[in-house]
Amino acid sequence: MADLNGLRERAKEIREEILKNAEQLVDSKAAYEVRKDFLDSKKGKIGALMKEMRDVPKEQKAEYGQTVNELKQWALSKFEEIDKHIKAKELQLRYESEKIDVTRPAVKMKPAHLHPVTQVREELIDVFASMGFKVYEGKEIETDYYNFTALNTPADHPARDMQDTFYLTPEFLLRTQTSSGQIHVMEAEKPPIKILSPGRVFRSDDDATHSPMFHQMEGLVVDEKITLSDLKGMLDMFVKKIYGDSTVTRLRPSYFPFTEPSVEVDISCFSCGGKGCSLCKGTGWIEVLGAGIVNRKVLENCGIDPDKYSGLAFGIGLERIAMLKYGINNIKLLFESDLDVLNQIGDQE
Repeated sequence: MADLNGLRERAKEIREEILKNAEQLVDSKAAYEVRKDFLDSKKGKIGALMKEMRDVPKEQKAEYGQTVNELKQWALSKFEEIDKHIKAKELQLRYESEKIDVTRPAVKMKPAHLHPVTQVREELIDVFASMGFKVYEGKEIETDYYNFTALNTPADHPARDMQDTFYLTPEFLLRTQTSSGQIHVMEAEKPPIKILSPGRVFRSDDDATHSPMFHQMEGLVVDEKITLSDLKGMLDMFVKKIYGDSTVTRLRPSYFPFTEPSVEVDISCFSCGGKGCSLCKGTGWIEVLGAGIVNRKVLENCGIDPDKYSGLAFGIGLERIAMLKYGINNIKLLFESDLDVLNQIGDQE
């Protein structure tokens, strides 16, 4: 049977045990666990003393209960004191860890620079703006009509194949070319027209030189008596400003449904000067863009008289220009945002 003498002895042991533990506590978590060990209502050591009151003689119950409550109040007060001391110590350690030496030299920061595709985009806009071009920002979600039909692309043309085009519905798609912007402009404006239409385009294609999302810049000029010679002269000026005065262009016959005649445009290799190297694969020439004279059917679709007006158009892949300019052999490096790669490109500016 429990009695007062045994309780007093046990209370003394508990006090000594709490004081001994207090000397070893180093953080709030440990203090919480020790506090729970003594003061938990169900399993705590002080709570266990209160449960023994049922075995205490009736005449001793009041004094027994008072003794247990005094022990409990002392323990609560002691643990509050311990908790306050530990938290103050933890706060001091936090202050020490976060302390900043304002007398230390500042960390040297590398200057930031634009992404290589953005650099090329801005450079090309500056070049063509100097020739009188205005910029038109088209829509990335287009209708089948503006992306294909109005550009004289037959219904059975490979460019309409699902493996090339991301269709959202039978009518709407992610544009595969910025040429769709030409149609919007020619419908809204009368010649003379001179616009650039840069932006993102989307095709189901993915390898070292192709990406499902990439950037194009389409150019369009519509006026009276526009010829292939005008296109050649304009592109000559463009490549000289981008790759140097010694760079020349070469036109090769090609096919695009929205231009006739159509040409692929090559430039003399700016790395070897046309002698042949790994960049130009020994040919002395590098293909950079497609172009041509606007097809009569496209002009008619936009309500422009093809007997009075003619036009030229060209499409430039901005990633291709950036890869050639900065010596990048994998298009994915442009989209992975690897700072080591981007910093190397920035150092070449």
